[in-house]
Amino acid sequence: MDTNNISGSLQPTIVLAGATGDLGGRIARSLLAKGAIARVLVRPDSDASKVAALRKAGATICEVDFHNASDLAKACEGASCVVSALSGLHYVMVGIQTLLLNAAVAAGVPRFIPSDFAIDFTKLPCGNNRNLDFRKEFKERLDKAPIQATSILCGMFADLLTGQAPIVLFPLKRVMYYGNANQLMDFTTIQNTAEYTAAAALDHTTPRYLRIAGDVLNAHGLKDAASKATNQEFKLFRVGGLGLLNSIIKITKAVTPDSKEVFPAWQGMQYMRDMFSGLPKLEPLDNNRYPEIKWTTVAEVLTKR
Repeated sequence: MDTNNISGSLQPTIVLAGATGDLGGRIARSLLAKGAIARVLVRPDSDASKVAALRKAGATICEVDFHNASDLAKACEGASCVVSALSGLHYVMVGIQTLLLNAAVAAGVPRFIPSDFAIDFTKLPCGNNRNLDFRKEFKERLDKAPIQATSILCGMFADLLTGQAPIVLFPLKRVMYYGNANQLMDFTTIQNTAEYTAAAALDHTTPRYLRIAGDVLNAHGLKDAASKATNQEFKLFRVGGLGLLNSIIKITKAVTPDSKEVFPAWQGMQYMRDMFSGLPKLEPLDNNRYPEIKWTTVAEVLTKR
């Protein structure tokens, strides 16, 4: 599929919000590598060094006030797709994204890709996972809007396995899990997610959902990947069932002061619990839609840690 040409234009314009973040910055660079115009929306108080880096990479910088509807709509004019890589709590994931969505519709942009990069939250009950509930709430607004939407679901960022996600315990040479060691889970690197998102943004034929996974492994597979990456033998460590993990989450939330953290410890536990449950498993996968993407395995990620 030719993702370098859309609607007959040799240089399509993609509007991108959240480009000062890790994923957003990679999406911007992937778009530029494909020959697109990456029009990056930044706030007046955005990190100046990150904005400068995006400008140096070739992005078109557009400073906006997301609460100024007319200016935001003007910033979206002429784009073939608006991509959101925003990250935050309800104010951002529902509030600011809704303002961005309204601006895209007002500007006549035909397509919108929301910041849904996650496990398949559509299969989870409400109240199960705070951050994914924000995505479910925004989904209701997006599905009612007169615009073509495509959500990209990528499982868990494989990069988190090198530290932030306490599953591969390197000092102990153990892979921790709850529940069933045979439950398959989806992992995709941030870079692969960015490359895929850029390709999808330039592809006007995308469906409502695209599902990707750079690697699909169960606990046994994670153990083998860690052993291969380190040349050391890892073993499995079953902490308990999912009921135990639910109890730990409740206790952790109860003793954790109410904060504005996007990823407090209990939020990570909720995400891990949902993955181990198998409920949000991605299927079918759309990895082959853009053959130019070379998928990075978990073993490769762990090797580079």
